[in-house]
Amino acid sequence: MPDEAEDASVLRRFGLEPDPVIEVYKRDVDRTLLRQNLTRTPAERWETLARAARLAAEVRRAGVSRRGG
Repeated sequence: MPDEAEDASVLRRFGLEPDPVIEVYKRDVDRTLLRQNLTRTPAERWETLARAARLAAEVRRAGVSRRGG
């Protein structure tokens, strides 16, 4: 798994410097999940997105129903 020094090295290879603001945000992102997702095919990622959208819609419907709407 690349660390911050490796990330900075890659950026510098292309003539860029790491952005300090982005580096702060990156600390809170689990990039292992991003890498894991990128091992899936586009069709698999699409299906995961569709399932998440269906779940979100169901949660919304349940919330509306619970509030009496």
